[in-house]
Amino acid sequence: MALGTYVVDSWTTRDVTSRERAELWGEHVTSYQSRMNYRYPHTDDFHAGTIRQCTGAYQLVKWWSGTIRYTRTAGQVRHAPDEDYRLLLPVAGELVLRQDDQELRLVPEAGCLLTFAAPFEILQDDSMQAFIMSIPAQEVNGRLNRSSPLATGLDLTSGLGRVVGDMLTGLHEERDTLTGGQFDAVSDRLVELLCMLVAGDDRPTAPGHLAEVETVVRRYIREHAADPDMTGATMAQALGWSLRQVQLALQHAGTTPRELIREERLRLVRDRLRAPGYRHMTITELAYVSGFSSSSALSAAFRQRFGVCPREMRHAGPRSVGDTRRS
Repeated sequence: MALGTYVVDSWTTRDVTSRERAELWGEHVTSYQSRMNYRYPHTDDFHAGTIRQCTGAYQLVKWWSGTIRYTRTAGQVRHAPDEDYRLLLPVAGELVLRQDDQELRLVPEAGCLLTFAAPFEILQDDSMQAFIMSIPAQEVNGRLNRSSPLATGLDLTSGLGRVVGDMLTGLHEERDTLTGGQFDAVSDRLVELLCMLVAGDDRPTAPGHLAEVETVVRRYIREHAADPDMTGATMAQALGWSLRQVQLALQHAGTTPRELIREERLRLVRDRLRAPGYRHMTITELAYVSGFSSSSALSAAFRQRFGVCPREMRHAGPRSVGDTRRS
């Protein structure tokens, strides 16, 4: 597919005769995934369908079907190579994946990242609905610093996992309003977060990673300090991390999300009190446009932090007594 092209299409067995459905389903899946074998316990009443979104970089498919067993053999891996990964996420029903001597039982909110570069077997029940997202191998191997096959289960019930699951669902639900560039941009971010989840970075312990998280969090708070609705939870969600991850990184630095947000808002007010461009604003107005709920809340926190009230600092000018305290 040409770069920049974005396709949304759907397909079902509804208008196909019952004796043709199984064969056509196999051809249909092979055409946009890879060569596999298909076994159907029952073909008389087999039903299936897909809704697909794809660009030259990513593909997301929601599918539903009757009971089926998918098998990709060692011979198919050799003769029809496919190095890319697939993110599997059931929406309803249950499927079982077997690959590399592992067996994973997947239900809704339990996803899986697998590779088509190794043989596998997937068994799904009759009530199955699921997402499958195709991800270029280099997007995973580069971030995880690996080139070997990978199959792993993913908990998408909370924290970073839930963010990944919500992004996947959102991509599907907004399929008709997205552009190709937007689809790829969200997919890029989703894969980045997915790799963090696979690597276990939603619970970081390494000092280097903690410092990196702290840096990103401080920059985000500094840029959004004036937002009165910003909290530790909303900030973590916007950054694609769990609140626990953010709390751990800031705890390592001796602070908390709440304290850091308050500190940045106080710095913002201090700078605005000194700036000629804000001379026309009252202290109450400054409080509201700087993220504080009231002028009294600002005054109490400001005096505690800088030793003077906002009005005194404004009258003192650029060389206020607040400069002598820590900044």
